[in-house]
Amino acid sequence: MTELAQAIRSGDRRALARAISLVESNSPLAPALLADLWPFTASARVIGLTGAPGVGKSTLVDRLARRYAEQGQRVGVLAIDPSSPFSGGALLGDRIRMDDPDPRVFIRSLATRGHLGGVNRALGGAIALMAGAGYGLVLVETVGAGQSEVEIMSHADLTVVVLMPGVGDDVQANKAGILEIGDLFVVNKADLPGSDLTVRQIRSMLGLLDKRLAQVPITKTVATEGVGIDALIQALDGFGRSPEELERQAARRRQQADRRLREALAELAVEEIRAGAGDDRWQEAITRIAARETDPERAARALLRPITKEA
Repeated sequence: MTELAQAIRSGDRRALARAISLVESNSPLAPALLADLWPFTASARVIGLTGAPGVGKSTLVDRLARRYAEQGQRVGVLAIDPSSPFSGGALLGDRIRMDDPDPRVFIRSLATRGHLGGVNRALGGAIALMAGAGYGLVLVETVGAGQSEVEIMSHADLTVVVLMPGVGDDVQANKAGILEIGDLFVVNKADLPGSDLTVRQIRSMLGLLDKRLAQVPITKTVATEGVGIDALIQALDGFGRSPEELERQAARRRQQADRRLREALAELAVEEIRAGAGDDRWQEAITRIAARETDPERAARALLRPITKEA
């Protein structure tokens, strides 16, 4: 095991922060580091929280992290923030609204860096690093997400969709995509008028999408006051106990593993093909595509052909 991996395993927070930066910047050191820590990542539970901007996700995550820490758990928080258009770094809106004075809580912001889906390209690696560092619970807050930004389900064991009452288009409930990924729903800011109506609307929409979804838990919270947090934790901790839920979780982990394998293969394939083609042929292909002399697929096949012949 590398020295950095050993430091992470021993609980060195600076080492963990440095490692996440290596993964986020796609450092050539990152793959070996993740390989060292991968065997220690299985026991961590990953909970993703997603929802539209302004529903109070950051405050909710902060309250959850504190409460779980009070119970003695080590909690990692990954807050996905929008990217600065100038530096590409996280704008730190979520990080500013959170604090981690408790040594059992580690909070890190990740910039989207233009990645779609409400998450960060390096999220999987960052989760693995936190799990390898011994954080048994990892909370992931997506950037303010719309109906198509559902990639969090590819990383989380449990996805929480956060909504709020009184936001114009009834529940933000026409967002079928984001409703379908929810394992649990939270109506935050429940002290606002219409919270009970919002719960009924969510329940109705879920029933229309799939009758099995009609039983998905829905809780109400007022995160700024800490109201409903204990009930939410009870719902979170109760999830995954039935045989059906355990089976779904096992299937989800296999799907996530399949996706990670495909992503790794795609990155390695590009590296191998570029190395095999040489810089001159690679640049020539780019020039021909830009000049509309060929299309990307034909150019890719031309680069790939000599390699497949050799194989």
